[in-house]
Amino acid sequence: MGNQVEKLTHLNYKEVPTADPTGMDRDEGPRIGVSYIFSNDDDELEQQQDSVHDLGGEHPALQPYDPQLHEVECSVYYRDECIYQKSGGHLSTYTPENLLNRCKPGDLVEFVCQAQYPHWVVYVGDFQVVHLHRLEVVNSFLTDASQGRRGRIANQLYRYKPLSPAVVVRNALEQVGCKDRDLSWRNSECFAAWCRYGKREFKIGGELRIGKQPYRLQIRLGDKRSHTLEFQSLEDLIMEKRRNDQIGRAAVIQELSSHLQAAEEEEEEEEDHHRHPGARTAVEPDPTRC
Repeated sequence: MGNQVEKLTHLNYKEVPTADPTGMDRDEGPRIGVSYIFSNDDDELEQQQDSVHDLGGEHPALQPYDPQLHEVECSVYYRDECIYQKSGGHLSTYTPENLLNRCKPGDLVEFVCQAQYPHWVVYVGDFQVVHLHRLEVVNSFLTDASQGRRGRIANQLYRYKPLSPAVVVRNALEQVGCKDRDLSWRNSECFAAWCRYGKREFKIGGELRIGKQPYRLQIRLGDKRSHTLEFQSLEDLIMEKRRNDQIGRAAVIQELSSHLQAAEEEEEEEEDHHRHPGARTAVEPDPTRC
């Protein structure tokens, strides 16, 4: 995943239900065979920003940022159901001050900037947000949480049914002060999404990993080209999606180009084999043998 692993343990518990009929998943502990991996992509983001300020450099958010150029358009599927989609219509961004006029309690906001992980917050009203920041859930003013980055209301990215705004705000505020090893989320996006949708899949170890890979991340490379990656859990998929956002669209396409080229060459070889099934490669005789 490209992130530091601070702790890895394997736990073995009884399997618990995945959802509650009321719409809010129960928090009854992790499931059987779950790997706990603590990796803080948002921590890395903050350290990068601090180093820029310490060196007296330009604030990253002041550099030109074009969502169409830098962000990766993608869709996420659970089996055959699309549960997340980021496309051209979802890429518009606004200044923090402009967002204050658009946000309502319970909204999710995604702050973006070139070469950084997206930072997600939950708007709770009165110009304030709750978010996972440096291994702690904190309550901040939206403008402070943005750190000068542009952002967007991200309610429409995930296609799960949201909880009521009051419940979303309550979920967020109840976690303020939670930090370090007591955290149940690997990054700000997982925390914010859990607050809004209440699904345990956003939590660390919230799903059973046993061979099958029901989640698919479809990355759009162009008008008619895409590449699909498979994952055992939504948590792992989100980490890869966020890494793609951090390195940017051009780097993602470059990473995939060699893989796609190899796959195309393999397909061409298979087609040649089917067209000429009897063809064999000539083998020169060994001169040392009679």
